[in-house]
Amino acid sequence: MTISRNARMFLPALLGVGLAFIYIPLSVVVINSFNASKTFSWPPSRFTTIWWTKALENTGVREALKWSIFAGLSATAIALVLGTCLAFAVSRYQFFGREVISLLVVLPISLPGVVTGIALNNAFTKQLGMSTGLLTVVIGHATFCIVIVYNNAIARLRRMGTNLQEASMDLGANGITTFRLITLPNLASALFAGGLLAFGLSFDEIVVTTFTAGPGIQTLPIWIYNNLFRPNQAPIVNVVAATLVVLSVVPIYLSQRLSQDSTTGGRF
Repeated sequence: MTISRNARMFLPALLGVGLAFIYIPLSVVVINSFNASKTFSWPPSRFTTIWWTKALENTGVREALKWSIFAGLSATAIALVLGTCLAFAVSRYQFFGREVISLLVVLPISLPGVVTGIALNNAFTKQLGMSTGLLTVVIGHATFCIVIVYNNAIARLRRMGTNLQEASMDLGANGITTFRLITLPNLASALFAGGLLAFGLSFDEIVVTTFTAGPGIQTLPIWIYNNLFRPNQAPIVNVVAATLVVLSVVPIYLSQRLSQDSTTGGRF
């Protein structure tokens, strides 16, 4: 396809504007985490690491980090099991309503978070009579984490086909042995990439968590929101936000590398 000279100039400029719109505010947050001024005067007249030290010493931050990691790991574990099972059912078997089930699995991630949060809160507190707490947070996060694992797993299963599994079973291996030696090794990188993205999505979630967390549960995004407008906590909030920005890059980068290597046949 031939692109005109004007288009070649316009598209990179448009790309630059889009990237600047996203990454300049994030860069300001990271820079402000080293800003010595509590009022965040710009540009910073002096830099310091004292806010990072105070953030490490803050018990609220450590407690919130603990809850975020535990909820993220638990939701990811549930998503890996259920998402993989659903992907196998939809990709390997023909049954009535298969496409409807596939749609219902993917639907939660497209719904507004506030809708999902209200629906889960009503289901837990009114229909099931449960008290909101860590369990409800994990279940709430798992509803959209399953989508990430499911999409990765079903894409890999469809690309793999069934030839290797059928050849293994023709040679005398049972279903468990075939899954352990053939299917799982070929599926592992897709599941790992899906798990990384699911954990990152759970770790950053705030809307669903707001409706499903109990009084004693405060994840890191909730802690940031609750302390955002407190003058004494503002510098520490910037440190925590900057840490989240940096940590969010890791699962996305690893997931992208795994997806690229699996597509090209390389090894990570």
